[in-house]
Amino acid sequence: MSHPCLHLRLISVLLLCCILFASHVLMITALACRPDQIRALMQFKNEFESNGCNRSDYLNGVQCDNSTGAVTKLQLPSGCFTGVLKPNSSLFGFKHLRYLNISHNNFTSSSLPSEFNSLKRLEVLSLSSNGFIGQVPSSFSNLIHLTHLNLSHNELTGSFPLVKNLTKLSFLDLSYNQFSGTIPFDLLLTMPFLSHLDLKKNSLTGTFEVPNSSSYSRLVYLSLGQNQFEGKILEPISNFINLKHLDVSSLNTSYPIDLSIFSPLKSLLVLHLSRNRLLPASLNSSDIPLSLESLVMPRCDITEFPNILKTLQNLQHLDISSNMIKGKIPEWLWKLPHLSLVNLVNNSFTGFEGSSDVLLNSSVQLLDFAYNSMTGEFPLPPPNIIYLSAWNNSFTGTIPLQVCDRSSLTVLDLSYNKLTGPIPQCLSNLKIVNLRKNSLEGSIPDEFYSGAFTQTLDVGYNQLTGKLPRSLLNCSFLRFLSVDNNMIEDTFPFWLKDLPNLQVFTLRSNRFFGHLSPPDQGPLSFPELRILELSDNNFTGSLPPSFFVNWKASAIKVDEDGRIYMGDYKHAYYVYEDTLDLQYKGLFMEQGKVLTSYNTIDFSGNKLEGHIPESIGLLKALIALNLSNNAFTGHIPLSLANVTELESLDLSRNHLSGTIPRELGSLSFLAYISVAHNQLKGEIPQGPQFSGQAESSFEGNSGLCGLPLQVSCFGPPPTQQPEEEDEEKEEEGVLNWKAVVIGYGPGLLFGLVIAHVTASYKPKWYLNIVSPDKRKEVKPVRFFASLDSRWDSYDNHVEHESDT
Repeated sequence: MSHPCLHLRLISVLLLCCILFASHVLMITALACRPDQIRALMQFKNEFESNGCNRSDYLNGVQCDNSTGAVTKLQLPSGCFTGVLKPNSSLFGFKHLRYLNISHNNFTSSSLPSEFNSLKRLEVLSLSSNGFIGQVPSSFSNLIHLTHLNLSHNELTGSFPLVKNLTKLSFLDLSYNQFSGTIPFDLLLTMPFLSHLDLKKNSLTGTFEVPNSSSYSRLVYLSLGQNQFEGKILEPISNFINLKHLDVSSLNTSYPIDLSIFSPLKSLLVLHLSRNRLLPASLNSSDIPLSLESLVMPRCDITEFPNILKTLQNLQHLDISSNMIKGKIPEWLWKLPHLSLVNLVNNSFTGFEGSSDVLLNSSVQLLDFAYNSMTGEFPLPPPNIIYLSAWNNSFTGTIPLQVCDRSSLTVLDLSYNKLTGPIPQCLSNLKIVNLRKNSLEGSIPDEFYSGAFTQTLDVGYNQLTGKLPRSLLNCSFLRFLSVDNNMIEDTFPFWLKDLPNLQVFTLRSNRFFGHLSPPDQGPLSFPELRILELSDNNFTGSLPPSFFVNWKASAIKVDEDGRIYMGDYKHAYYVYEDTLDLQYKGLFMEQGKVLTSYNTIDFSGNKLEGHIPESIGLLKALIALNLSNNAFTGHIPLSLANVTELESLDLSRNHLSGTIPRELGSLSFLAYISVAHNQLKGEIPQGPQFSGQAESSFEGNSGLCGLPLQVSCFGPPPTQQPEEEDEEKEEEGVLNWKAVVIGYGPGLLFGLVIAHVTASYKPKWYLNIVSPDKRKEVKPVRFFASLDSRWDSYDNHVEHESDT
């Protein structure tokens, strides 16, 4: 029998080996590099702000030649570098580089240096999603060993880059730029190895002619959509018999597309046809490739359900959203054996053929039929459903209890329907729950178990009663909680401040009561809270001077993922963005997307009294503050001048006295202010922040004078108007303000916020859709928007992974 001490020594040795291995595993490739190469790598890193990655992350993407020690591969982690890539960068000293991928970093305002020409051994060059501007240097044509060139998702301009000498190219991606001019199709299609060509989303022109060569048959991936091509661009398509992926979206042809043109493409797996006119007859009888796995046809003016889908037994992904299809969804659709993702959003469907269990045998995992006209009971969900969205329909009855049996279900959005009965008991199992604007009754189930996955819970605008469930404290991932416009009767939930990720909390228009700062609770501080809406309840008492000392809005913080809107972006095939009703005096916007930079406090419509805490001045990132319709007294805090991001301030209908601080004129973003119906006096400060306001913003203060009021500070004191006239005038002011908002459109409110958001955002995954029957703009679709965009993301992800 072996001695115990021997075992202990062996364990110690093993532990030591593990520690040494863990410490140096990321440096193995670097050990093969010469010391001068390591120094040059660190010099390159030091040319940029590189808080996005540490030394280990950076060197993990480096490979050196085992014999020479020269760097041959460099792949930067995403989001690693920020700054300008200069012509004298040490990057261009790595003469032995064969593989360079610096995609998904931030080289905004950088032009592409012609010094890339010095990296003559490059075989793979990926510069996508970096913010590069300007033209592609002609010297790129000297990189004759390139097999892979990716310049996509930048802001590059000018004519099509010179690629004549790049005869070894097999992969060329110039999509999502601003290239213009004619495409040399005759040259591209004769390149002997070219199999992947992506030109999508530019301003390219020209006709598409197939040369007398067999080389074009090598193409397996072709994306031409959203350009300005001329003539019958699709006629030669039938020659590309090996195509697997074809994107011809937004061609703007002068004739409807006959789907039979694609019948020779027997290997085709993905077909994007969005924003084209399709020949109606071909939707029912065309010989479309039976190999298709993904068919994308949103905004194609389709009026009847396409019967050609019956033959596509390999179909996995279907998008026919934003068309004009009426009637019921045919029962045979759900019998397609491999169907997994279906987007039927924004049509005129009235329901499902068959019984309520029509989906029970379906293989669908992501299903969105939001913004239709469906009525009746909600169907039983498919057994393997992950994402289920049916918002903005007219479903009645109760929520099927079977949703609790779907262990894979992550997102459930049944908002804006006519559902009744109780909320299911299984909310803990779901990541996103949106049941807003139904007629649900009872209380919110107190069934949230420890470690619950819930991130978003929106049950606003129902008929819920009782108290907030204390088990919400188990939802450590909870970011968004909305219970507004119900009949919940409870004290303020101070216990929620222990939730580490809660960012948005609204309990507007309920029956909450009591103090917001009782002596036994200590400071009210939520670690991440940015939006708190408590309006129209029965809160009482005063707020101590230190009330806002520990609040999150005291610091401006950029979202760590660089996202502009709050939501769930981590799933491969869907995006969910949180929405919130935004309310100011005289202005209400329903269901706007929530900017990650948005900070607001709304305590209006309660019975709060005492002085407004001076600590309000610490909330430097606060954008909107509404304390109206309370009983606050004392002066307007001078510290408000420190809230430098403030855009909307409503202190109306309180008992505030003194003068309006002139220091508020320094708030350069302040676009709306109301101090109406207080006891203020003196001259209204002059300046753009005040002179542009409506008269109703200052009325009801007998001691105020100066513009925009009609009362001069040098004339006799004004006669106080009767209360009824005051009310009429205020209503008139509110209507005038609403009229201004209508004139500028629903984006005005966020327009106030977006002024200081520096990130450039192009809504790639969401559609501002127009209902074909109502012809009005509706809320953004909370889905994967269209398979068009999801496949873009998927292809970019695959391409990036292949680089890795």
